[in-house]
Amino acid sequence: MQFSELGLGSDLLRAIADVGYTQPTPIQEQAIPLILQKRDVLGCAQTGTGKTASFTLPMIEILAGGRARARMPRSLIMEPTRELAAQVAENFELYGKQHKLTMALLIGGESFSDQIKKLDRGVDVLIATPGRMIDLYERGNVLLSDIRVLVIDEADRMLDMGFIPDIERIVAMLPRTRQTLLFSATMPPEIRRLADNFLNNQAELSIKPSSSTTELVTQAMALVHREDKRKALRHLLRTEEVRNAMIFCNRKRDVEILQRSLERHGFSAGALHGDVPQSRRVEIMESFKNGTITLLVCSDIAARGLDIAGLSHVFNFDVPLSSEDYIHRIGRTGRAGRVGRAFTLACSDDGKIIAAITRMIQRDIPRIDIDGLETVEFSEGDAQVRRRGRQSKRPGGVGVDKKRNPERKAGPTSERASHQRASSSERSPPQRASSERPSPQRINPESNPLDRSMPSEHDSAFGGGHRQAANSGEKIRRYTSESHVAPPSPPSGGENWNRGPSRSRSPEYSGNMGRNPYRRRRDEDDYDEPVIGFGDHMPAFLMRPARPNRDRETSSEKDSTTSSS
Repeated sequence: MQFSELGLGSDLLRAIADVGYTQPTPIQEQAIPLILQKRDVLGCAQTGTGKTASFTLPMIEILAGGRARARMPRSLIMEPTRELAAQVAENFELYGKQHKLTMALLIGGESFSDQIKKLDRGVDVLIATPGRMIDLYERGNVLLSDIRVLVIDEADRMLDMGFIPDIERIVAMLPRTRQTLLFSATMPPEIRRLADNFLNNQAELSIKPSSSTTELVTQAMALVHREDKRKALRHLLRTEEVRNAMIFCNRKRDVEILQRSLERHGFSAGALHGDVPQSRRVEIMESFKNGTITLLVCSDIAARGLDIAGLSHVFNFDVPLSSEDYIHRIGRTGRAGRVGRAFTLACSDDGKIIAAITRMIQRDIPRIDIDGLETVEFSEGDAQVRRRGRQSKRPGGVGVDKKRNPERKAGPTSERASHQRASSSERSPPQRASSERPSPQRINPESNPLDRSMPSEHDSAFGGGHRQAANSGEKIRRYTSESHVAPPSPPSGGENWNRGPSRSRSPEYSGNMGRNPYRRRRDEDDYDEPVIGFGDHMPAFLMRPARPNRDRETSSEKDSTTSSS
């Protein structure tokens, strides 16, 4: 099929011929006619298959018959990174040179005043990153009420970078009567949920499995020690016929360190990551595209969508943390029908991620040996999931890993709790007599007719608090010196009356070290009735005897004196 059969105009066909395109790719062949019919499209295809042209070409044809007003763009394209936004802007200029469409690029790191001036003159196409788009909208410099076409490009990258809430906020600002196009290289469930929310009567296009890699890229993996990675990389750079290459690291600081190391060994390299200023990023990308520097050490910010003409090699200095990132990284080479080579430097502890990558791409990555370097094997511990969080050093304490202590995962049982109490009593040292808390005095039920239940032994151990009856109409009892026997005085021996008993008061409770002393063991199922308002036990401060009100006594004495007189 030819481009002329897709319904594009003559001016656009001349621009395509000047670029050198002859036949459309599968995603372009299916997406362009649907977009020209004003249908919502959900497109999923491999990286490097021409998704950008599949929506830019029909958008130019749709927008050719209108005119934009000041601060009211007619179309909006959302990109996750500045580099992708700048690349789409270049494609619009290239394909739309026969048309008089205006365009504005809204990205961070650029002057606000220049972007505002373009918006004031009116633009047909607005290409923006989420952060700068929201900034200009909140300042009142752009109105989105006239948007007719919305494009969300690299939606999976938007998800990875945490831009989905911003995208949802921007979509809420747009008119409902619009055409929405969503393109992605992978289709996780979150992206499908967004498509169901944003698109109406969409046409779903899936050209190839999103988890597959192109056959034009030759893949290989070298398994070396971590300290030998730089030597292995320099060996591959010298032995391979590297015309230009992208070298990916997982962390930003590693990008700078590796770039300086390569320069010390005579290589021409540049560094690109999220903390590099925008002016410097543009300069580095221009130098890499025109061949001034041959090696670009970068983070995953350059793993999506960037189209470097004739990129010969891709090196994964660090194994990517996600299987999808591996597909996007090696997809920077082998584009537009050209062949490419991709090498991955793995260590012994990368076996789990490598296994996930091979499952996704449904093929094994061939292994190669590096001359002069020892080859290692994947460690056996890679199959185990790494534990998260801080662990306690004492057995049975807070933070113990459930995988190493399956009893914690199974839930408490009375048999296991009794075993813990027995073992804890054997481990705990004998308690001093002074630290033992005296048993509180029993409450006389005859003197207090509101008392419905006698305190149990457990109540005595936790400060003498007794249970209330679970009647909805009964109020909290107020204990006075006339209604019951006063509780015992605060004990000595290091215990605090207000805060309750000490944790180390008796061997019986030594198994609860590190836990809340007021929390009752849940394995003792002897609750006879619930408690209203105070959890499991009556707080100790409510057990104090009520102090007589001297003011009331004085007033009562005055009243009695007055009446007698």
